[in-house]
Amino acid sequence: MASSESSTFLDRAQSFISENKRVILIGAAAALAVGGVAYYASSSSRPRAQPDLEKGTRKEKKKGSKGGKKKKTVKDVDGPILEEIVPPKPKVESEDPLVDTPLTSEQIAALTTEERADLARKLKERGNSAYKERKFNEAAVFYTRAIQVTPNEPIYYSNRAACYVNMQPPQYDLVIADCDEALKLDVMYIKALNRRAMAYESLHRYEEALRDFTAATILEKFSNQSTAQAVERVLQLLANKKAAETMATRTPRLPSFTFIAAYFSAFRPRSLPTLPENPSTGDNTLLLALQALEASNYAHALTLVNEAIDQGISWPQGRAEGLNLRGTFKFLVGEVAGAKEDLLASLEVVPGFTQSLVKLASVHMEQGDATSAFKCFEEAIKFNENDPDIYYHRGQVYFIMNEFSQAAENYTKSTQLDDSFVFSHIQLAVAQYNGELLLDQQRFEDAAEKFDRAIELEKLKPTPNVLPLVNKGLALFQWKKDIGAAERCCGEALRIDPECEAAVATLAQLNLQQSKISKAAEYFKRQAELARSEPELQNALTYQYATEAQAEFLKSYPHMAGQLNALAQSLS
Repeated sequence: MASSESSTFLDRAQSFISENKRVILIGAAAALAVGGVAYYASSSSRPRAQPDLEKGTRKEKKKGSKGGKKKKTVKDVDGPILEEIVPPKPKVESEDPLVDTPLTSEQIAALTTEERADLARKLKERGNSAYKERKFNEAAVFYTRAIQVTPNEPIYYSNRAACYVNMQPPQYDLVIADCDEALKLDVMYIKALNRRAMAYESLHRYEEALRDFTAATILEKFSNQSTAQAVERVLQLLANKKAAETMATRTPRLPSFTFIAAYFSAFRPRSLPTLPENPSTGDNTLLLALQALEASNYAHALTLVNEAIDQGISWPQGRAEGLNLRGTFKFLVGEVAGAKEDLLASLEVVPGFTQSLVKLASVHMEQGDATSAFKCFEEAIKFNENDPDIYYHRGQVYFIMNEFSQAAENYTKSTQLDDSFVFSHIQLAVAQYNGELLLDQQRFEDAAEKFDRAIELEKLKPTPNVLPLVNKGLALFQWKKDIGAAERCCGEALRIDPECEAAVATLAQLNLQQSKISKAAEYFKRQAELARSEPELQNALTYQYATEAQAEFLKSYPHMAGQLNALAQSLS
């Protein structure tokens, strides 16, 4: 189908790295370092810490945690996940007057270091006991007293944050404040990162939640599925929210010249209609719209066809043509429902208008309804079984569905019906799709030759379609791992058409492959600006926010860069 040409290249640009590496992409998260795409997986557990009561210092104890293991909660019979309640402590004695009676700051200052450490431990144990009994307010008081006695122990802040999470209603702002304090004392405190992330998520502060979940994921060396799922979930929530907000205020606009040219070039050119003997103003305006389309003046064609329909087109074939063209432009700007309405109206006027049926199939595919799309093709064949357009676009649908043999069969059928159509008007599209079939068959050298031939054909046009350049770059990367050549191809494509979405998406991925995180984020942001529809925007924003979260991690944990590279290499 015609619309699949540019969008298929975008999909391939997004996925080409993972096709060649043993890595997992969750939530469309982007590569963190040279050699691979990041597998977002992490554990919500952290290295355990117990105070050394004799010396007043912290000693780290690592606790194993399997990714699929269910987390304990306060409702479990053996208590909540609090690092410091394992191993079990002796039953807390209640006779200690220092524990039972709050101390003034002067009294606390008078205690020795050992006395303060011992008192803080006892207060923490009382807090743990209250927590297990679901007395969260009481537990929070004991943790607060422990903090007053020993304010440099992050565990006490984290445990008090756990109390705030479980209060009714939860006190998420206090959770964040306590986790802030814990992380000031221990920047590697993964439990605090996860707790703060969950609080941010509950407050719909998704960018901050993503930042913390991403940091926890990396610090835990991608070892636990629970945080992987959190990253995926928050990315989806964030991208969907931002995409909906953007689309609600964005004025519909045409996509890039490359995208539009790719769409229209995939249909046989047809003679301009003969106007009635006494044409109306709308009839004449329609003719001007079709002439502007022939001249690739798409913005003018859109304006004129809207005027023609408003003015009134006097004869049936003209009305069908006008509705077909307006529906096409609506489809191109992402107004799928309006496109469907216009194409159906066109078919009501001229039921045998095969081009409207083929374009309606594009609309159904955009809506994820392949069954209805194939019904449109079958209906078109009933009206004109010798129309090459039908088989060409049906071949593209098969291609999207990875049914490559059926795709090739339909392309061949289209060629057999009209050699001149294929080779003089849409040979580019056929060459590209033959090349894409070769890419999927790992025949990269043959694919590169196909794209070279397509590039030469495009040079003969006043405004060339740059998609062959993008596909050649992709083929060179997959074939020779030649990032430089791939970047040059995409750079040339953007020089010719600065709004080519496929080139922008591919350059974003190539920058990720080289650990140029900030540069990749810029390209993903540009891809979001160029997105035509809400699903495209959601996809671009997912990459953008994932990449930005990783860039934030590298700023906060610069000492982790080397370990991150080594880890990415081990996953590749």
